[in-house]
Amino acid sequence: MFEGIITPIVTPFNRDDEETINIEAMHKLVDHLISHGISGIFPMGSNGEFHVLDSKEKMYFAKEVIKYVDKRVPVYIGTGACSTKEAVKLSKEAEKLGADALSVITPYFIKPSEDELVEYYTKIANSVNIPIILYNIPKNTGVNISKEVLKRLSKISNIQGIKDSSGDLNNLRDYIEVTKGTNVHVLVGSDSKILKGLSMGASGAIAGTSNLITDTLVELYKEYEQGNVKRAEQLQQDIEPLRAALKLGTVPSILKRSIELAKIADVGPARKPVSVTTSEVDKEIKQMLNHYGI
Repeated sequence: MFEGIITPIVTPFNRDDEETINIEAMHKLVDHLISHGISGIFPMGSNGEFHVLDSKEKMYFAKEVIKYVDKRVPVYIGTGACSTKEAVKLSKEAEKLGADALSVITPYFIKPSEDELVEYYTKIANSVNIPIILYNIPKNTGVNISKEVLKRLSKISNIQGIKDSSGDLNNLRDYIEVTKGTNVHVLVGSDSKILKGLSMGASGAIAGTSNLITDTLVELYKEYEQGNVKRAEQLQQDIEPLRAALKLGTVPSILKRSIELAKIADVGPARKPVSVTTSEVDKEIKQMLNHYGI
């Protein structure tokens, strides 16, 4: 369940005053991703704008995604929060809704100590029976899960994965080393480091770019697994035009607009205060899409 390319899906919004969730667009996006071979669907990650959804919206969207995916691939629900109480509540609700696993980001804004991080994850893990993936993204949260913390948490039976979005290969290597012989899988969270991560022993990737260039990411994983390293290197490099375009706006505005302009699904803009893309930026996005033939 923790292998291959897992897509942290964007949350589609309608273009209305309330920026309501667009379930029909989610259906189109999910069908597109599954038909193109992704290994899992992950709602409410960073690209899913979990940080601008209230708890009611999160569980509504989780319920709709789980129901629509209908066991075609595993569904990983993001349930992390700043408070342990909120994270436990969301995790319990997601389990009841039928989530296959949970992705739990570290608390953000504050910088918890190692003992506090261990207690946070331990309490969440003990509150549910389904697998948990730790989510490490220090550039956004201000705290890095150390290898010592991971080693302590790897002893908990339902903590079975960690997504590393640090972009630091030494950090990733440490995770792979301390989880050897355990049931914890290491997943690459930095799209530019997927191939290097796989070659070091990571089992897969949670890749935001797979929302758009799904075939490139899925083929990258398959080619590596089949031993075609040169082809995998070419595919890894081919992610760069999209990564360059993503810098044209605030996350995830460019990715969402790209999905729309590619006619995959009408996922709408990012929630305010993130701005909609300009006509000039749209031109650059279209040039990037032309590179991929979409």
